Amino acid sequence: MSVFHHLPLGRRIPDRLHAVSVSLPTMRDLIGYEEKDPAVTRHIGSGYPRFVLHPRLRQLTEHLTRQHGLAGRTLWLTTSERSAAELTAHLASSAHSHGTAITPFATNPSSGSVRPGSPLAGPLGLHGASHPENPELAGEAKSFLQHTGMFLGSRQAEDILVQLGVLPAAEPEPLFVGDASAEIKRVLRCALPATGDADLFHACSGMNAIYTTFRAVTELQAARDRTIWVQLGWLYRDTISLLKRFTPDPACDYVHLYGVSDQAALERLFAEHGGRIAGIFAETPTNPLIQTPDVPALAGLARRHGARLILDPSIASLFCVDVLAYADVVVNSLTKFAASDGDIMAGLVAVNPAGPDAAALRGAIAQKLEPVYPRDLARLAAEIGGYEDFMAGLNAATLRIVSFLEAHRKVKRVYWPLSPESRANYLRIARAPGTVGGMLSFTLKTPLAEFYDAVRLPKGPSFGMKNSLISPFIYIAHYDLVKNAAGRAELAANGIDPELLRLSIGSEPVEDIIAALAEALG
Repeated sequence: MSVFHHLPLGRRIPDRLHAVSVSLPTMRDLIGYEEKDPAVTRHIGSGYPRFVLHPRLRQLTEHLTRQHGLAGRTLWLTTSERSAAELTAHLASSAHSHGTAITPFATNPSSGSVRPGSPLAGPLGLHGASHPENPELAGEAKSFLQHTGMFLGSRQAEDILVQLGVLPAAEPEPLFVGDASAEIKRVLRCALPATGDADLFHACSGMNAIYTTFRAVTELQAARDRTIWVQLGWLYRDTISLLKRFTPDPACDYVHLYGVSDQAALERLFAEHGGRIAGIFAETPTNPLIQTPDVPALAGLARRHGARLILDPSIASLFCVDVLAYADVVVNSLTKFAASDGDIMAGLVAVNPAGPDAAALRGAIAQKLEPVYPRDLARLAAEIGGYEDFMAGLNAATLRIVSFLEAHRKVKRVYWPLSPESRANYLRIARAPGTVGGMLSFTLKTPLAEFYDAVRLPKGPSFGMKNSLISPFIYIAHYDLVKNAAGRAELAANGIDPELLRLSIGSEPVEDIIAALAEALG
């Protein structure tokens, strides 16, 4: 009997309080979610935390709004006093502010305490920003926090609600006992043996790792009159938004090279502007086309011209590709694969200790990163010990699933690390020929909705957890582009089919995953 069955709309994936995914079981549900149809959104209690405010965060925000007389104002809670100040300044400069009073928010809810004996006992300060109710300004605030990864976390919100007496207790879950940070770094150094503890930094989310690194490199290079940033290929949506939004002068300093393997275009760009290029951002491989650039050649070009190279191997994982020697900084979402239970937001910044700016980058990154809440670290440390073994299982499963899909008459194309277009490039950084990770994408010769509605795999955002996840990724990540002709033309220019499906393989029996795909394909 299959382990898979259809999950109802709004069911958390996995089915626990701090889950990072949510079930969107039909194309109608998914489109309704994107278009904010109340018939759909009323079922969505939680979702990916940078996009959907967690119920505990909403509950805490509502409680504080009442307690602090903020009726008629919108309150946003952030990871720290520094992030609250950044949000306040950003909103004050927004075109939507029109002189609106944007005010910082701070409190120290020390009237209660966590359960006796808890390592988390003690006062938990809160910071944020508020503004008069205004849909445009609220959208700007949410977008800023989403792109920078600075939302207050759900576990911290839960613990504060307990302190305040609003909740009787936090939901029990396995936590690491001991030095959680040391345990996490111990496992990560197995994949990054050239690093020491001083080179590895915890981030409260993968996007905060990217944002912090981008800012650190930008400031360092600006002193050298280098302001141009190069986006190589099609990246994850929020990384694209971050580069477009925070590059010093996006109209002049943001460059998007479409082809990840177009070394000639890179050479021309550096020949013309090499002295002004601050950095290159690339995914190894990319999301969702699973394409890999020629990383050694890219690194050589960047080093010759004084540009800094940031690489993100989140799609494949640190245990499948080895890229630190080529990068100045590696950024990684530990929400994916490392936190395989699918219930933590966390990120990593790894500075290449042999890089020319290693010391300066270590200092800047340490100063700018947002803190990780202790219970999140303890939860990650409780999961991360299985990271390497989890990836080994996914490597084997992916090979079998790709073989099935490539042979199926209704599958148009499969994208995976060893696709012919960039196979050679991937093998240059793969730890072994078979370390292909647990992610692939594919397109169909039949209607997308027909397959998506029928497939019994879990359906929702995110990837890299023990639960398999399938999604029409472009509809979830770039619905604004899917729904109009200009957007579809932009996707086409990047070689992206809007009907593409992204499959994150889980730890379920591979026979059941293949059977679920076969059943829906017919």
